[in-house]
Amino acid sequence: MKGKKTVLIILDGWGHGDKTKSDAIHNANTPFVDSLYNKYPNSELLTDGENVGLPKDQMGNWMQKLSLNL
Repeated sequence: MKGKKTVLIILDGWGHGDKTKSDAIHNANTPFVDSLYNKYPNSELLTDGENVGLPKDQMGNWMQKLSLNL
């Protein structure tokens, strides 16, 4: 692993939804971001409700950033 570099990219406001016609991210033409997902390891964070200390099923907001300690 010597010499390998790591990049942390946070796409604030970017999410993976239900992939319906009302899902703007899914329906957008995003070749560069798609190439990143296909070429490099990646993961997602759950940023709603109990995952960030909010009531169950409540959407995340500015409080979610506090849990990242950024």
